Amino acid sequence: MVYSIRDIVSYLETIAPPAYQEPYDNAQLITGDPGQQVKGILCTLDVTEEVVQEAQDLGCNLIVAHHPIVFKGLKSLTGKNYVERTVIRAIKNDIGIYAIHTNLDNMSTGVNKKICDLIGLSNTKILLPKRNILSKLVTFGPLKYKDQITQSLFQAGAGQIGEYADCSFYSLGTGTFTPSDLARPFSGQKGVAENVEETRIEVMFPSYLSRKIIASLKAAHPYEEVAYYLQEISNENQEVGSGMIGELPENMGGSEFLIYLKKQMNLKVIKHTRLLDRPIRNVAVCGGAGIFLLSAAVSHKADIFITSDVKYHEFFDADNQLIIADIGHYESEIFTKELIKEKLSNKFSNIALYLTKVVSNPITYI
Repeated sequence: MVYSIRDIVSYLETIAPPAYQEPYDNAQLITGDPGQQVKGILCTLDVTEEVVQEAQDLGCNLIVAHHPIVFKGLKSLTGKNYVERTVIRAIKNDIGIYAIHTNLDNMSTGVNKKICDLIGLSNTKILLPKRNILSKLVTFGPLKYKDQITQSLFQAGAGQIGEYADCSFYSLGTGTFTPSDLARPFSGQKGVAENVEETRIEVMFPSYLSRKIIASLKAAHPYEEVAYYLQEISNENQEVGSGMIGELPENMGGSEFLIYLKKQMNLKVIKHTRLLDRPIRNVAVCGGAGIFLLSAAVSHKADIFITSDVKYHEFFDADNQLIIADIGHYESEIFTKELIKEKLSNKFSNIALYLTKVVSNPITYI
């Protein structure tokens, strides 16, 4: 089967919806014709000139990266810096670049879950779930159409709460209406007041799906005019948010765990606060710069918080409540390229998928 760049992007955006990226981010198709046929995909953490050249050499015309090569608006394309040179090279060679960044960070099956799996953590959950990204739909209709309506809503993405699918609530009541002379009532007569037994149906869903949910409601509902209302709710979305926390299979000493961490994450160095006189069992993680989650890690009683880009004075904030371990930005997210490839291979088994061999880490160690 032939797939376009648009097909790849559409699939990735079901895994990590763009609505969940942070305001500063630029997770989207950055270069490329959405209608172009995909010949091969190169998965990478960063996009550099070397990565674009690698894509050319492999015959790939789509690069799926974690970090966007363009964060801020470009006012010119003259090749004066590595960003412009990279973009120019991609455009000249008809190579699409798609970034799947903080939207993937924020998914329960995303970047931080990959880190947890590498470390061997179980009972994982989002460290700081997002609020105000859920909505509730309430609608009314004939009892015999309840299943038809709810199934349509479920297929559109409503009714998923954690590990439970097809969640809804309904109750019986009486609906009243008087059809006008221009109406085409499903039941009753024009100009005559009606009282009919109806079902009240309630479902929750991610707010970004609102248009799709309403469209599915109207398509499945028998009434000419569908009565409904939407309400934004402040509940935490357990599947979306920053960081993750989980448990080790058994307690480990501080030094023992750090040695284990270096091996599992292929680290050369770990910057960390003083080791505490207690075992490590609960481990909090955040790929990339995650020190903003320190208080959340403490409140979840984490024994150690693994992240990167921690400033000197921020290490003091551990305050002997837990260990802060800075493993480096590149090192904390390099396995994201494998995650991207895994996601794509589940859907596009007939497209050549590659992991970049370019080491894009701008930091070196001696």
